[in-house]
Amino acid sequence: MNIKKVMVIGAGQMGSGIAQVCAVSGYAVILHDLKQEFVDRGLSTIKNNLARQVEKAKMAEQDRAAALSRLTPSIHLSNASGVDLVIEAAVENMEIKTKLFSELDQIAPAHAILASNTSSLPITEIAAATKRPEKVIGMHFMNPVPVMKLVEIIRGLATADEVYTAIEDMSKTLSKVPVEVNDFPGFVSNRILMPMINEAIYTLYEGVASKEAIDEVMKLGMNHPMGPLTLADFIGLDTCLYIMETLHEGFGDDKYRPCPLLRKYVKAGWLGQKSGRGFFMYN
Repeated sequence: MNIKKVMVIGAGQMGSGIAQVCAVSGYAVILHDLKQEFVDRGLSTIKNNLARQVEKAKMAEQDRAAALSRLTPSIHLSNASGVDLVIEAAVENMEIKTKLFSELDQIAPAHAILASNTSSLPITEIAAATKRPEKVIGMHFMNPVPVMKLVEIIRGLATADEVYTAIEDMSKTLSKVPVEVNDFPGFVSNRILMPMINEAIYTLYEGVASKEAIDEVMKLGMNHPMGPLTLADFIGLDTCLYIMETLHEGFGDDKYRPCPLLRKYVKAGWLGQKSGRGFFMYN
């Protein structure tokens, strides 16, 4: 399978990062979202990121210009009709994803691979919304995408071996390290990470220590680059809650029960960095 043209659906933090690394690596990229303003914001983020790379002498000006020339904005899903790969990075909601994949199945060429950047939802269920489940796969990038090396590649129940190989090879061309993971709730990264974050929130909720102390213990004692509460704010508390609920429902085990304090913050609209307030305050 020869992948040359990619559509990235969702121009937010993850989608724009995926589009950036694909364009820098030589792929023709269509960056798609529901509204032009969302696409423009994503393209602006990419332009700023690449400009900083040039300023730091980590990228040549001609390479920046070449990468930007490979990016095409889109607000019409019909633009998927000429691509080899779709990478979906839309909101983490099964109903939205299955509807999107069902539509893409009708639009994208028969040879095209449909990948999801979902951080916790079952690939097999997403694939069931299409008539090409063998060509559906999980391609879970880490945030921030241009910096983090890992890509979890998740096989659905029907994912074909050649599709897995094609995505593994493509990930390497993006200077990423692909790791094969089977289709279980939360995969590997969030099955381990999110309960740790949830436990940190319980530790705050139960008054064991202050938020600053909890983060310091994990940074200085466990050599984590970022404390779990700061990391939760960075990820988004609504996303953390959604993943914990997915784990809780998927495994039916109360060890994955979201902390009541996490629920309270989300209901209050304290979602972390993106809302200006989470466990910590942000300008």
